[in-house]
Amino acid sequence: MASHDSSYVPGSAVEKWLDERLPVIRWSKTHLLDFPTPKNLNYWWTFGGILAVMLVVQIITGIILAMHYTPNVAMAFDSVEHIRRDVNGGRIIQAVHAVGASMFFFAVYVHIFRGLFFGSYKAPREILWILGVLIFVLMMATAFMGYVLPWGQMSFWAATVITNIFAAIPVVGTPVLELLRGGFAVDNATLNRFFSLHYLLPFVIAAVVVLHIWALHVPGNNNPTGVDVKSSRDTLPFHPYFTMKDLFAILVFMIPFAWFVFFAPDLLGHPDNYVMANSQVTPAHIVPEWYFLPFYAILRAIDFNILFIDSKLGGVIFFAGSILVLFFVPWLDTSKVRSGTFRPMFKWFYALFVVNFVLLAYLGASPADANVLGLSVADFSKVCTAYYFLYFFVVLPVLGRIETPKPLPASISESVLGQPAAAE
Repeated sequence: MASHDSSYVPGSAVEKWLDERLPVIRWSKTHLLDFPTPKNLNYWWTFGGILAVMLVVQIITGIILAMHYTPNVAMAFDSVEHIRRDVNGGRIIQAVHAVGASMFFFAVYVHIFRGLFFGSYKAPREILWILGVLIFVLMMATAFMGYVLPWGQMSFWAATVITNIFAAIPVVGTPVLELLRGGFAVDNATLNRFFSLHYLLPFVIAAVVVLHIWALHVPGNNNPTGVDVKSSRDTLPFHPYFTMKDLFAILVFMIPFAWFVFFAPDLLGHPDNYVMANSQVTPAHIVPEWYFLPFYAILRAIDFNILFIDSKLGGVIFFAGSILVLFFVPWLDTSKVRSGTFRPMFKWFYALFVVNFVLLAYLGASPADANVLGLSVADFSKVCTAYYFLYFFVVLPVLGRIETPKPLPASISESVLGQPAAAE
């Protein structure tokens, strides 16, 4: 599908001269503008374009903020306040960057869950999926380091708690922890390391995004039916049809983004983070940003020993496993049908998985001694953690073997037009 003849003809002598030496315009027209795209893509597919825009927004605002930020424990908190109060446009730039992180993760979660439902990880798109999960991991690392930079109470203590998990790793844990922190505790060296990496990693993400798009253009887009492209009747050029659709979705996405930036820029932050870090005062309830909460709940859920593995190491294993398992989804799902639209049993398990993920986020934000629906947060977290892993290691492998899917349409055109596609 991705291999197609170019229809580009240089329109001037300058274009012809450039095309013979660096065919960038020909490449853009062939692989971006004229790229054959399944005609039945819906708005769930627009989040890829939204994520590209959000990455650019985060990089640009991050570069501007770095010009005014001071990575020193004595001045970091005040430098952020300086940006917000004294730098021209600083309040808006800082708000766009902070809110943008949350909107970025919201869009990536929608993007991931769309891929899980429509089977976008199935052959021949395994590399595409793996690169997407790698981007997600890099985003989490970048966001965590960025959360430390304001050097508020929650920044300091979240860094202390999360970096401490490395100490649970046998043999190499302590050396890795000290290397990451730059010492025995979260201090000035830690802040400098995190600032450097937080500035660097977005460019690494951008490079992996290029590979992600390249991997997409080899097999082409998946689509809501999961049916492969049979002929040119099944596709449309990416421009103007899908560029306009993506642009409309981006503009709609920017409405809530702008509302948060202009009317509630601090709503998604934690109140304790507007107090300067103090290593002598521990907050009553330490929580990470909302987009880490499901995985934080899994980390806290393992408060018991597993055979010869103590609870701390067990929590780290489950925490890391909850993310690493995503890399293996293409091989864990044994169903021959890509799209969940035609899998009646799968829909129910998938819906429960989505609800379970939201519950994990809620539990991650709740105090450990609280009660939810008659269960303690610790017990409820164990139940949700169990289903999270059962979904990948039991539901997906078994369901693909016992489920009877609905009949698939013969082609994308048939599903769109409601009639058999005419033979070409």
